[in-house]
Amino acid sequence: MEFVAKTLFGLEEVLAQELKDLGAQNVQPLKRAVSFEGDLKVMYTANLYCRLAIKILTPIYEFQASDERQLYDQVKAFDWTKWIAVDQTFAIDGTVNSDFFSHSKYVALKMKDAVVDQIRDRKGRRPSVDTTHPDIMLNLRVFKDQCTVSFDTSGELLNRRGYRGRGHLAPLNEVLAAGMLKLSGWTPERPLHDLMCGTGTFLLEAAMMAANMPAGVFRRKFGFVSWQHHDPVMWNDIRKQSSASINYDPKVNLYGGDKDNRSVNAALASARLLRLEKKVKIERKLFDQQEPQAFSGMIISNPPYGERMPKTDIEAFYSLVGDTLKKKFSGYEAWLISSNVSAMKHIGLRPSRKITLYNGALECKFQKYELYSGTKKARSAQ
Repeated sequence: MEFVAKTLFGLEEVLAQELKDLGAQNVQPLKRAVSFEGDLKVMYTANLYCRLAIKILTPIYEFQASDERQLYDQVKAFDWTKWIAVDQTFAIDGTVNSDFFSHSKYVALKMKDAVVDQIRDRKGRRPSVDTTHPDIMLNLRVFKDQCTVSFDTSGELLNRRGYRGRGHLAPLNEVLAAGMLKLSGWTPERPLHDLMCGTGTFLLEAAMMAANMPAGVFRRKFGFVSWQHHDPVMWNDIRKQSSASINYDPKVNLYGGDKDNRSVNAALASARLLRLEKKVKIERKLFDQQEPQAFSGMIISNPPYGERMPKTDIEAFYSLVGDTLKKKFSGYEAWLISSNVSAMKHIGLRPSRKITLYNGALECKFQKYELYSGTKKARSAQ
């Protein structure tokens, strides 16, 4: 079977490696996606374990269409009774990059009409549409006149891990945070410190990695459970095996601080829900008041980008970040992400690596700083 795992820009290569590690075959990085092959077991495992995928699709039908009539006729020509039962609900997610079609919701609507008309013609009844909690989620991608219909095996987006309480929105997508940890080369053996942890996304994702906890451990429903080809016995076996492999006492040191008490409490609540609260130490402190918790380690932080701050204030803020790193965290490796490239220059440290990522719609630089006591030349001579 063929699959496409959707991800964020810049994470294609690390997602490809993650899929290989999970048993996927013929893995090929694409733009914001990775294609791969595998059987049902691979698909189930990828949905449960993948930290770097937003959703996993399996293409089921391809055709050409340059107007709405062709789109309708081509969709209706496919046997939808093999995929959707009359008593099931469904929804369609559309994406469009075409001169022939201008609106994703419009092509999704035309596809919906064709699907329900065909099933009603064959079965005498039609399935209902439920855009909130559908049994079956379909994806229609239109590129120029090439149309690809895929079954969404994931359903709800995979970055929604389920460890956050209601009302606590993180400024950083969980998939992006996990991807940044992978790109940085962090491993559980290295102490990790987030100086501006907010609701703790970096630390929580790191804790799950250290505990070998599947990214989807809290999810009770995936798109494939309503699929007519679903194998519930195989799926239950995979879930049982994954639960048995979790280590709730991993050897890992995770520290964080934030000035906002509500965010700190939310992060601690999430750690308790993961049953890893003893491994994630977070306190209410400004970043420049925090101290290193080990002789060496890694810092990874998402500082404010300064969209609502005067230029002089955000530059002074980044200058203080740099001073704190240099004075307090010698021996550490620091990774910072920001869309404010100008402000990052005020950190006063030369980055040894730069990676372009996107935090939502904002293009960001994810930069690595090596923090030495004295000069780099003197350290190399030791």
